Amino acid sequence: MGLRKLGLGLVFLAGAVIGGLALAFLVVFFRPELLIRTRNVIAPAPVSSAVPSTVAPVVSEPALAPEPVPAAVAARSFAAAVRRAAPAVVNIYTARVVTEQVQPNTLEQLFGGLGPRYEQHVQRALGSGVIIDDAGHIVTNNHVIANATVIKVRLADGRSADARVIGRDPDTDLAVLAIKMERLPVMTLGRSDRLQVGDEVLAIGNPLGLQQSVTHGIVSATDRKQLGLATFENFIQTDAAINEGNSGGALIDAAGQLVGINTAVIAKNSDPTGVEGIGFAIPVNLARGVIREILDHGHVVRGWSGIEAYDFSDEQAAQYRLPHGGVVITSLYTNGPAANAGLRIGDILLAINSHQLRNAQDALTQLASTSPGVTVKLRVQRGAEVREVDCKVVQRPSQV
Repeated sequence: MGLRKLGLGLVFLAGAVIGGLALAFLVVFFRPELLIRTRNVIAPAPVSSAVPSTVAPVVSEPALAPEPVPAAVAARSFAAAVRRAAPAVVNIYTARVVTEQVQPNTLEQLFGGLGPRYEQHVQRALGSGVIIDDAGHIVTNNHVIANATVIKVRLADGRSADARVIGRDPDTDLAVLAIKMERLPVMTLGRSDRLQVGDEVLAIGNPLGLQQSVTHGIVSATDRKQLGLATFENFIQTDAAINEGNSGGALIDAAGQLVGINTAVIAKNSDPTGVEGIGFAIPVNLARGVIREILDHGHVVRGWSGIEAYDFSDEQAAQYRLPHGGVVITSLYTNGPAANAGLRIGDILLAINSHQLRNAQDALTQLASTSPGVTVKLRVQRGAEVREVDCKVVQRPSQV
């Protein structure tokens, strides 16, 4: 009897389950809106007796669609400029033989030696350069290749070649190399005189041996002078990261055109004040003229008068019994044009021809830009007397 009752119970339970499923099927089939409505109902979380009844139940918020990105922001990329310019930026590897005096060891210090000993070793360095024409001419920094016995160039496409020096200009820290290779990428030269503070620029080079590295920054200043980096200075200042190996590389604008040659950086590692993000580049307008002179003459032809001058404040001038501060002649080359014209140490340079001088760098630039053989009129003050002196400019002696 027990087994029979158990069997009847199971049959009844199975019938109830089947009936329930059949009823659910009919509801879904004929009234699907009831099922859809119940999906949107979110039951409130049970409130604990320890929580005040005024606390609202936590309800999950529906997912929000992401806000559309403005087209100007979405399209902001320098990829096209880099694709246009980077292939023309090359890596430069140099080797030079360095001779150094060897410090005497303890025995030599005690018993004396036969004299100072010297050892030679090969010093390797790296830098960057920019291909400027399809003839294989490359512009770089003079300090990158100075005294190098071996210069090798590696292109972005993996090709490499030995390079020879066409000419160097230490006064601007520029040099021109040449390689023999076909199908060379060439950098488009831009206009550095159109740069404005706040313009975006990119530095491309070989920092720390990391080929084709690109860093981004803005133009912080133009026409930086009196930095002590070169004789003739007219630098672009940027905060684009420049590291060892970037020297000689390209500073390009947002269109991918060359606007400068990266040459130096002031970093916190080399400056006790913690300065960071201050780099300098030689403007392409200055580089263009130097390159042309080197390709035409093998060096840069500049005017020279044999004057060395410095900027004196009124306080400094008073110490030397000068009437006021200004561009003061501090030395003259013997038998130089200025000395032969009657100028003296302590004379204050006021003007060259009709150009009023702003500082000593301005005077140097004015004379250097004068063609050799041309006579200029120097206006100077000696004591209370102002006089004009004719001075014939000659070619500036080579600094190489």
